[in-house]
Amino acid sequence: MTIDSTPPNKNFIRDVIQSDLENGRVDGVVTRFPPEPNGYLHIGHAKSICLNFGVATEFKGRCHLRFDDTNPAREEEEFIEAIKKDVKWLGFDWGEHLYFASDNFEQLYEWALYLIENQLAYVDELSADEIRKYRGTLTNPGEDSPYRDRPTSENLDLFREMRAGKFNEGSRVLRAKIDMKSGNINLRDPVLYRIVNAPHPRTGGAWHIYPTYDFAHGQSDAIELVTHSICTLEFEDHKPLYNWLIENLPTPSQPLQYEFSRLNLTHTVLSKRLLIQLVKDGHVNGWDDPRMPTISGLRRRGVPASALRDFAEKVGVTKSDAIIEVALLEHCVRERLNKSAERRMAVLRPLKVIIENYPEDQTEGLNAINNPETPEAGSRTIPFSRELFIEHEDFMEDPPKKFYRLAPGREVRLRYAYFLTCRDVIKDEWGNVKELRCTYDPKTKGGNAPDGRKVKATMHWVSAKHALAAEVRLYHHLFSSAEPDVTHDVVKEINPNSLERLADCRLEPSLKFIKNGETVQFERLGYFCSDPDSSDSALIFNRTLELRDTWARIKKKPLV
Repeated sequence: MTIDSTPPNKNFIRDVIQSDLENGRVDGVVTRFPPEPNGYLHIGHAKSICLNFGVATEFKGRCHLRFDDTNPAREEEEFIEAIKKDVKWLGFDWGEHLYFASDNFEQLYEWALYLIENQLAYVDELSADEIRKYRGTLTNPGEDSPYRDRPTSENLDLFREMRAGKFNEGSRVLRAKIDMKSGNINLRDPVLYRIVNAPHPRTGGAWHIYPTYDFAHGQSDAIELVTHSICTLEFEDHKPLYNWLIENLPTPSQPLQYEFSRLNLTHTVLSKRLLIQLVKDGHVNGWDDPRMPTISGLRRRGVPASALRDFAEKVGVTKSDAIIEVALLEHCVRERLNKSAERRMAVLRPLKVIIENYPEDQTEGLNAINNPETPEAGSRTIPFSRELFIEHEDFMEDPPKKFYRLAPGREVRLRYAYFLTCRDVIKDEWGNVKELRCTYDPKTKGGNAPDGRKVKATMHWVSAKHALAAEVRLYHHLFSSAEPDVTHDVVKEINPNSLERLADCRLEPSLKFIKNGETVQFERLGYFCSDPDSSDSALIFNRTLELRDTWARIKKKPLV
């Protein structure tokens, strides 16, 4: 995939990398994107992907994809493959630099022994609750574990027995020996290894102990010769531990860690824990549900990868937490789709129209523009016949003053076709409008009257005889509140009307040949994407976005 060559906005990460190069702290740039394979990536990860791969490209370096797979109980091959697909779909390639923390298990184990031998780590038998109690609080210092001063030889024996699987889970851990009175709780003898008697997706049953994220992460960076470990602000308090481990181990390099603010988006939650809950409890239809903020969900909804890259660039990179309006994301999507999406006609809530003065056995082909923003997209032919479908909401029997669409006795323009006048209204036994009888002016072909008369409305339509039946799914915000309260029951924040299914829609026949995942504009209605579940016999379209752009009307403070 070709990435746009638009120059990136300046930000402090680019500035510090430039400074590191100029000051000789590094002689090249190697970054990495290090997801944990315990779920699917979301739009916050997309921001990090764009940043890490982007700065590596800008400074003629490289970016690694590394899976920090240190928790076998939660990791699955499905997540690994989904993450690879998402990164490539966004337009980035790690080339030969695909790594796993599990590749380093043996080296990490040897380094753990090194810390024990140098009296910088010890085996602790306190329970998890006891460790938390001994650690203290933000205002009270911690207390030394009674096992903190074990002899080195005993620690080595116990740690080797932990590896051999001789102890139950939770009975022992390996802790760094740093400072239980430190003002940074992360330095109060953090856990480096814990017992997990579960098979690993890549190493099987070879290991009974696994390194914690804090121990594996920085050391994997060093092994890969990463120069810049770029992470979100929640890791800022972990930075002293990151540096302590690098300084006290014989690592081949010393990466530099810099932090930036994570993405927060209105009407959205980006906590992986909560996203897992939404999937497991059936509140959404899987990780790629188009209501989810996952990259796969956005892709299924029809969001182009280029729009996510644009969004990441517009949001920028700062150290200040802010909640970004989802309208900005939608604006980026519309800007891209307005240029790329071909136009088609579709009727979501059909109302039949019979043109009484049009020949019953006649069908004519009318020329329709594929995309007025992109002339090279050309045109297509759409069929026109005596019986049509229009949108039910485009007709009112007793219209208010500013309703300009079809009404009894009123003339309107049919897009690409003719002027049409409603002559009669047919209702069912309950008084509901079920059919309109109309006439057309054959002299107005193409939508223009030779006598110069004007109409105030142009309406889309499809030929009833040629129309395709389809299901269309209209997606709305998954959460009703702009800022969902995730501290309590997030389920209560879910919008009960986030998905609307329309089962009797009618589409122009050219949509039969659309590719799965392709996004088009249904004229006057919005952008829609063919769903992967769609087939020749059962067409399904997901609404990506409505046409109206609210971002242009939102007055906000500068984003960066």
